[in-house]
Amino acid sequence: MGKPTSSDSPLQKPYVWAFTTYFAEGFPYTVIRTLSSVFFRDRGMSLEAIGVTSIFGLPWVLKFLWGPLVDSFSTKRNWLLSSQAVLCIFFLAVALLAPLDSLGLIAGLFFLAAFVAATHDIAIDGYYLEALDKEGQARYVGYRVMAYRIAMMTGTGVIATVGAVYNWFAAFLLSSLIMAALLTFHWLRLPECGTRMNSLTMGHTSFLKHHAGKIILAVLLVIGLRAGLGSELFLSMQESYPVLKKLTFSATISLLLFAGLLLCSLFRNKIRSLILKDPDSFYANAFLSFMDRPAIGPILAFIIFIRAGEFMLSAMCAPFLIDLGLKLHYGWLTAGAGLPASIAGALIGGWMISRYSLAKMIWPFLLAQNLTNVVYMVLALNLEHYLILNTGNATPEALSGLAMLAVAATHTFDQFSGGLGTAVLMTFLMRICQKEFKASHYAIGTGLMSVSGLYSGVVSGFLTSWLGYGYFFGISFLISIPGMALIFWVPLRDENKG
Repeated sequence: MGKPTSSDSPLQKPYVWAFTTYFAEGFPYTVIRTLSSVFFRDRGMSLEAIGVTSIFGLPWVLKFLWGPLVDSFSTKRNWLLSSQAVLCIFFLAVALLAPLDSLGLIAGLFFLAAFVAATHDIAIDGYYLEALDKEGQARYVGYRVMAYRIAMMTGTGVIATVGAVYNWFAAFLLSSLIMAALLTFHWLRLPECGTRMNSLTMGHTSFLKHHAGKIILAVLLVIGLRAGLGSELFLSMQESYPVLKKLTFSATISLLLFAGLLLCSLFRNKIRSLILKDPDSFYANAFLSFMDRPAIGPILAFIIFIRAGEFMLSAMCAPFLIDLGLKLHYGWLTAGAGLPASIAGALIGGWMISRYSLAKMIWPFLLAQNLTNVVYMVLALNLEHYLILNTGNATPEALSGLAMLAVAATHTFDQFSGGLGTAVLMTFLMRICQKEFKASHYAIGTGLMSVSGLYSGVVSGFLTSWLGYGYFFGISFLISIPGMALIFWVPLRDENKG
């Protein structure tokens, strides 16, 4: 791909390309994972078949497997541009097939496009890490969050409306044109950064020769796992053991990733010897370099546990609002108050981390994030006489104006402090990525984040039914304390400031 013009152009400023690249990351994900279900249902596909399309999320779960390929060949910019070009073609093909009776073929195209989109995500994250120093990486976190959210609203709002009001050919054609516009802008204006590795053609040849079989085997094993989790035997086991209903597919993969990293740590001497025999083994290098570092135990524990309390709160937040009789108000609470607050939190959090350092901001930001659980506890205990869970009434008593204001303020604070926590976690994950494997390490870190979501989701419903919302929110704050305590043991030094 050609080089862009001078970096003095306002269109090449980081706040511009940080926004456009992360819009380009969120938009294909929304089209493939969310809009596709709307399209298939509108075209009469059965609910059972639509449920099977959840496999479209597989590449995002497994992307850590080919992250080393993106790190080892060509440049992140070339990967990004190539992926966007292929996605344009995929969406155009879906548009042409949409008027025809070709749902099976369209589903196959979406599945292939998902692998391209996941690779596109790896390239964008790697580009962001290479193009900015550590201060800049923190400063523009909010732009990433804002762009991704706007991309999701574009997909679920604009594109879905075009499909419903006009036709799906126009909707997917518009999707292709949006990706084409992003591709053109990035080809002309996205700055070059990073060191060119081996050529992309050489990379594909080497990859196919040495590692394609391993990736294919891993994907087949995971597809088999997905089929097993959806089998009649497993479904019957869920009836006997309801806790198994919380064993989500993505959380299971995250646990397998965690187990694999532990094995990598235990057998790192053996892996080093393999690397010496095969210096081009970028897979072994990528995973070993992630694990073979000081304080890796506290780092892994911090990534896994730091969002435990937040996961528990988010699992029961929506049911809590519904049980307060706010079903009709849920939309404006989340979109009108929550969304702007979360974007503002990420923007302010990223700016303050870049200005004052991660080490100084991590405590107040994470404390604010987790004190939300205490605020929800106080709110739930004061409004317990309104809750369906406590009264047993199908239609609870309407909230007073003051109570409604307290709920809106709590939800807004929750989303704002969650944005601060997002800025902390993103910055921390970027700081632990080593230079040679930025994309690989970031993919591994984001894969580990959802591990605590497994047990948090498992216990939340049971604890709420047993104790009620108020005491549950209090316990969720206690669960967040170990993650915050690990701050004393994880490395937080800002390397760019010495």
